[in-house]
This record gives sequence, structure tokens and C-alpha cells, in this order.
Amino acid sequence: MIKEIRRKIQRQEYEYSLHAADQSVLRHIARREVEEAIESGAVIEDYPSDKYGPSCLVLGYTKAGRRLHVQCTHPVRTSLQSMSPILGSGLISRRGASNEL
Repeated sequence: MIKEIRRKIQRQEYEYSLHAADQSVLRHIARREVEEAIESGAVIEDYPSDKYGPSCLVLGYTKAGRRLHVQCTHPVRTSLQSMSPILGSGLISRRGASNEL
């Protein structure tokens, strides 16, 4: 799964959801940082029955060492659904109706 996501990222065959675009602006996360985090990252959770289609949560690091969570839909298209830096030592919940990032 991560290999296919990385391939799509490298080929620029992905898109941001509106939520991901909003969150990247609010949290000062550059497109380059997202790409770096996915390149170095690993799938830490898989959501095969997510309401918008199968997705997974990738945890990765930018070249500057910033830790990011990136939620990606798969396999039909790669769409970055949400992203967040990790604050402290805890994990930030993935998007949802009551705990949206």
C-alpha cells in the first residue's frame, strides 16, 4: 500500500481534499513537507471501510524532522484527506464527525 502511495506522490498523481488544504494552511504544512513525510513514512492504521472509501493513516518525517500524520485514500486515487503535526508524545485522532483535525 505505501509503495503505491509513494509512487503516486512521486508522479504528482494525487490531490488534496478541501479539508486537507484548509488544514495545511492553518497548520503551516507545506506540500513539500507532506511529500517528504510520505516518502519516509509508514502506514500505521488502515481504514478499509472508511465512509469516503478505503484510506490509511501514514506517519512520516520531513527532512527537517517534523513528524506528520497524513490520511490518504486508496487505491483508486490518492487523495490527501487530512494532516496534522504530532504534538507532544501523543497521537492526534484521525478526522471524524466529533473530533475533526
